[in-house]
Amino acid sequence: MDLNNILSQLGLSGKKDTVYLSVTPGVGLELIQLDVSARTVKNYSFRPLEYNESLREITDMEAFKNAVSDLFEELKINLKSEIVLNLPMVLFGSKELPILLADEAVTEALTSEVEQSYIFRRYEPVVSWADSNNIQSGDSRKLFYSAIQKNTIDDITNALAELGIKLAGIEISLISLLKALSFTGLAEEQMKDNVSWNLMLITQSGYSIVSMIGRNIIDYYEEPLAIKSFEGDEIYNAINASAQITLMSYPANYVYIISETDMVSAELLAKRMQIDASISYWDNNDFKKQDALPVSLEVLEETAHKISLEAIGVAVGNAVSMPVKFNFMSGLKTEGAAVDPNEPIHVILGSKEFDISPNAARNISLLISILLLLPVLGAYFGVPMIVSQKQALLDDVNSRLDQTNAEIKRIQDEQKKTNNFDVNEEIKKVLGNNRSKLLAYTALGESVPKQLWLTYFVAKDDGKFDIRGDAMNVEDIYKFFRNMKDSLINTKLRLHKLEMQSDSVDDAVTVDLNAPSDYKFEITNMSDADVNAIKLPGERLLEEAAAKAKGKR
Repeated sequence: MDLNNILSQLGLSGKKDTVYLSVTPGVGLELIQLDVSARTVKNYSFRPLEYNESLREITDMEAFKNAVSDLFEELKINLKSEIVLNLPMVLFGSKELPILLADEAVTEALTSEVEQSYIFRRYEPVVSWADSNNIQSGDSRKLFYSAIQKNTIDDITNALAELGIKLAGIEISLISLLKALSFTGLAEEQMKDNVSWNLMLITQSGYSIVSMIGRNIIDYYEEPLAIKSFEGDEIYNAINASAQITLMSYPANYVYIISETDMVSAELLAKRMQIDASISYWDNNDFKKQDALPVSLEVLEETAHKISLEAIGVAVGNAVSMPVKFNFMSGLKTEGAAVDPNEPIHVILGSKEFDISPNAARNISLLISILLLLPVLGAYFGVPMIVSQKQALLDDVNSRLDQTNAEIKRIQDEQKKTNNFDVNEEIKKVLGNNRSKLLAYTALGESVPKQLWLTYFVAKDDGKFDIRGDAMNVEDIYKFFRNMKDSLINTKLRLHKLEMQSDSVDDAVTVDLNAPSDYKFEITNMSDADVNAIKLPGERLLEEAAAKAKGKR
């Protein structure tokens, strides 16, 4: 007997169709159906739909309802179907909270955090959160959260209800994108276990960095950037300059660039990025050169080219599961609202979805309860015998644990007596010093003129720098000095030494005015005593040779 027959005998009313929609800026409203096993698009169409990027909401809800109606009619889909809708991400963030905090308290704390955003100062948020793959630090855990305006969800639900359609779920664009990258194999190398990579999303309002390890989100960073204010190649230079500094904080083996705006080509940006990582890209816009999935003959070629990664990701459904999931539909029913006792219950069992009547659900629950009760009764009589055996083992473990805790406390007390070494402070100090050194190296690479050569450079942990070199003219030295001061702000760099170098007095007197002069310089923010204490390798060799000669005399 197959699964369908079993479920039918238990009172299931049959499979209920689920339709997937995506509100995608730059495309509109997309309706898509996939053949998951064949990894192809079997049905697709779209309608233009305006989306307000500033307010993060659909501009006209009546236009949304008409677009849904047109798409269902065009693709001959039953209006009684349920839909899962992808929406552009309104807000995403992370926060560390105590492990012992109850779920309701977590939601209240995150809601207070979300209400600080300018969007949710006017509209009530619906907040959903998830653990970040059990990342814990001491007594706290890291949570990722997202939020959508409650009035937006209510308006969408009501618009669909007027058409006889039920809203079954909402997914945000970030999760849909990650599911699409996994399902299509576009990020197969990046999503392997223990592989560190960064997803860089370019939108009309700026860019964001999603730090990943395999399929797990580790961190998220958003950088606002007025992309529309730039002209031509200026936007690539602006994004490149900003992202190179940002990516220093997120070291990874790979960077995957996705452009969501027609103003930026992900391919062109990838070619201009100068970072120490393997760069991949995908244009989710008019620059797209190929489709992410093959399509059936039912889908026109020019229409298929519009298919976005967000539409593919939401249509994947449960075929791809990401560690971070959000549920914006829970808790939306109005308190005290009447509930139809005869309304079927929707059940998802593996890859199948069914509606089951309340009476059948009650009978199944009773049967499951009896089956579960039998082993409980057996355990009730068998547990006392096992408890006595396990108690002896537990007492032994507790005894060893007490001894270990006492040893740990003794070692901690000894460490406090010998030094006050603070691991966290030392880590922060090392990270700060390394960042200042990286900025110094970057400044050197961008500031050295062609007729200037560096002969010595040192960057100390306390933020002190000493730079020495030669140049063909004074103008290049001044230009280099000015660029370094502009790049290394608050370092108080000064031109400590500037002198003409010559092999002899005769060379200095008979210098050819038409030939370029050779100058030595030193730029530093160290004190005179510290600078004079630095001996270059050549200087040390001369001193040692002079000392040996003096000893022979």
